[in-house]
Amino acid sequence: MIRPILQSGDPVLRAKSKDIEKIDKKIVDLIKDMHDTLVVQKDPEGIGLAAPQIGKNFRIFLMKPKKTEDAMVIINPKIVTLSKPKGHNPKAKSDIMEGCLSLPHFYGPLTRAQKLTLEFMDENGKKQTKTFENLMAQIVLHEIDHLDGILFLDRLLEQKKPLYEFHGGEWEEIELI
Repeated sequence: MIRPILQSGDPVLRAKSKDIEKIDKKIVDLIKDMHDTLVVQKDPEGIGLAAPQIGKNFRIFLMKPKKTEDAMVIINPKIVTLSKPKGHNPKAKSDIMEGCLSLPHFYGPLTRAQKLTLEFMDENGKKQTKTFENLMAQIVLHEIDHLDGILFLDRLLEQKKPLYEFHGGEWEEIELI
């Protein structure tokens, strides 16, 4: 079932999410709803979705950076190693304007670690350890922030970076207070 995505300002997005103890029918249904919700996002297109964004404070997120890939399910993520973030370089291919389905059409040039190793469970309850780099690392860190009640706007303020709205094919800088 496609669920509405909570928008920034909703207090559910600020709560710390709970670990999932077991993968029961409720969690299987949640994964299906998250998948259904993520794949229909077209404006903007979604590449990641955390459970709090559909009103469920559980430590689970999905990521689907390419249209041709299946969504990867990450449950109870724990960062094992994290590279040092590289400074923002507008000419570097690894720098992207990060956005969020809970704040559609707003983006900012965040500096995040470009490589991390993560321990997590998959949708079958199997423990996994996997290394993510570049865009995949950025998605993982963005979604883990959601699980900890942190929005990308918080990171922009921390890093004193600008926020932009993409509207009508144009970028407009928005003042952050």
